[in-house]
Amino acid sequence: MASLTYYGHSAFGIDTGSHKVLIDPFISGNPQATLSADQINCDAILLTHGHGDHLGDTVAIARRCGALVVTTYELAGFMDSQDVKNHPMHIGGFHRFDFGAVKLTPAFHGGAVEGADIACAPCGFLFFFNNTCLFHPGDTSLTVEFELIGRMNRIDIALLPIGDNFTMGPEDAFEAVRMLKPKKVVPMHYNTWELIAQDPQSFKSRVESETDAKVQVVEPGATVEI
Repeated sequence: MASLTYYGHSAFGIDTGSHKVLIDPFISGNPQATLSADQINCDAILLTHGHGDHLGDTVAIARRCGALVVTTYELAGFMDSQDVKNHPMHIGGFHRFDFGAVKLTPAFHGGAVEGADIACAPCGFLFFFNNTCLFHPGDTSLTVEFELIGRMNRIDIALLPIGDNFTMGPEDAFEAVRMLKPKKVVPMHYNTWELIAQDPQSFKSRVESETDAKVQVVEPGATVEI
């Protein structure tokens, strides 16, 4: 049985049963993290953009585990400079890997690596594995692209930011659910700091009363079956 572990903020681990995949492994310095980066192992890392609260421990974990980092072309170039194995992609691109299939989606946000002289576009990921489609949109505003993504894909799980200020807030995330039409929603990118404090139970109540989606609020450090 596949499982999803929430490390807090926007960091997740997916165990497909045969492979372990991380998304945006911000562990060190993450006040929601319940373990250290050196306790996490993986085969691959999906990296949405270069901001410190998403790039996080990517380099250290990838080097230690020999993991493949899948990200945008420019950010893959930065991984090259860090001696990290990587696979460059870009928005709209699709590729099959031994751990599953990945398609990059647009995200409306910044994306540069702080302190590095490179410009990086942010992205989201559609991750296909075990007949499951998981959507991690990265840091993004509400965008009409969600309508197209929802129409073209049967999304089983959508991991949606609700923190506001830097990303969608609960109101816009609710509209995203209406467009994406996922079976299940897991809120993310909230309550890491006071600036993005939100009530996930209020979001859950509205989504479940006004759409067909179910919301699963996953506490940092918890693992749930998917």
